[in-house]
Order: sequence, then C-alpha cells, then structure tokens
Amino acid sequence: MVRVPLSEAERERGQRLGAVLRRARGARSMVEVAASAAISVETLRKIETGRIPTPAFFTVAAVADAVDLPLDTLRDAVEAPPGTELPQVS
Repeated sequence: MVRVPLSEAERERGQRLGAVLRRARGARSMVEVAASAAISVETLRKIETGRIPTPAFFTVAAVADAVDLPLDTLRDAVEAPPGTELPQVS
C-alpha cells in the first residue's frame, strides 16, 4: 500500500491537535496522561509534537478524555482557520 503524502494543511492540523492536547494536559505529566489514556508516553509525545499528524480517532478520544477535554472543543480548536490563535482550554 502506498501512502499519499500529507498536505501542508493536514500537517498543520496535526500540529494544532498536538498543541491543543498539550495545553489541555497542563501541569500533568506525560506519564500520567499516557497511562490514563492507555497509550505509550512516546505516542503521546509524538502526537503533542505533531510527529503523528493523523493519529487514530480512538487514540485522540482517549487522550482528550484523559485531559478532560470535550471532543467538540478539541474539534473546534483544531479546525480553526490557519493562523488563528489556539483557544484557552481548561
């Protein structure tokens, strides 16, 4: 199977996803959040840094749940127009 390269917009969306999840994690450690989401710390690190720009839905949902971030809020933040400042998340 040949993978089609990601567009610049898809890469940017992955970086926004990671940034929003990182901001929502706040002071909690990566170890704590990864354990709560049942993923590896390395996977969380890659998502937060945008190195996995298209993580699986269930992985994203698990991380969002671990940081108490509603999926609607996450979607709105990630789908904002390019150049839009990331919203504050709690």
